[in-house]
Amino acid sequence: MTIDEFQKMDLRVGKILSAARVEGSEKLLKLSVDIGEPRQILSGIAKSYAPEDLVGKEVVIIANLDPRMMMGLESQGMILAAHGENGEPVMLAVERDVPPGAKIS
Repeated sequence: MTIDEFQKMDLRVGKILSAARVEGSEKLLKLSVDIGEPRQILSGIAKSYAPEDLVGKEVVIIANLDPRMMMGLESQGMILAAHGENGEPVMLAVERDVPPGAKIS
């Protein structure tokens, strides 16, 4: 990947406003994320994170992906995560408070 290709990704800080399990899915959580505007993001982290523990967390998202339908719901971005020792998702977070929607470069 070239630096020009990397720079096409719109990485932003998002603050999780609400989180809920997606009915009929063991993996998906439906998140409302503030990136300067509210976004609905579906993430396959339900086995690793309780919805109530996520509210208020600041995470890193890709904001310029095409919307994607999952389980009949639209996801408007992707939360970035690493894989832990056992393969579980570990969300990337910011070290200090920054405004929702802050660009990551």
